[in-house]
Amino acid sequence: MQQNMKIDAIDRRILQVLKQDGRISNVQLAQRVDLSPSACLRRVQELEKNGVIKGYRVVTSPEHMGRGFVAYVTVGLSSHTKAAQEGFERAMLVAQEVAECHNIAGSFEYLLRVETKDLSSYKRFHTDVLGTQAHVSAISTHIVMNSSKDERG
Repeated sequence: MQQNMKIDAIDRRILQVLKQDGRISNVQLAQRVDLSPSACLRRVQELEKNGVIKGYRVVTSPEHMGRGFVAYVTVGLSSHTKAAQEGFERAMLVAQEVAECHNIAGSFEYLLRVETKDLSSYKRFHTDVLGTQAHVSAISTHIVMNSSKDERG
């Protein structure tokens, strides 16, 4: 994998279109970025080969999946050892409610995106999952009321 692949304006347009619609056909993509289909396909394959495009995925509606309650949760640990962090991360990997787990810099060690059915389901997660972790010393919940912009892929 080439680390410093030069991304030009055409590559940026390709990436922008693919972020909006990862299922677009190569012919349609080529038309949208003003390239021939063969040149467009070569560029997409090069972006994939060099790790710029890491994959394609389905983005589901949390509401349709029964996970319409979304919260961002900051978590502080009482111990900053490698073992404490690895233990917390392992627990979050298997917690179905945790859609994202980020080790962050600042006042807290972790930022979680948690998706549950409703507030009572979140409370169960808060108590039975986060509340049972050995080194968790602080939990702060930020409930998502609306998302005017969400570009997660």
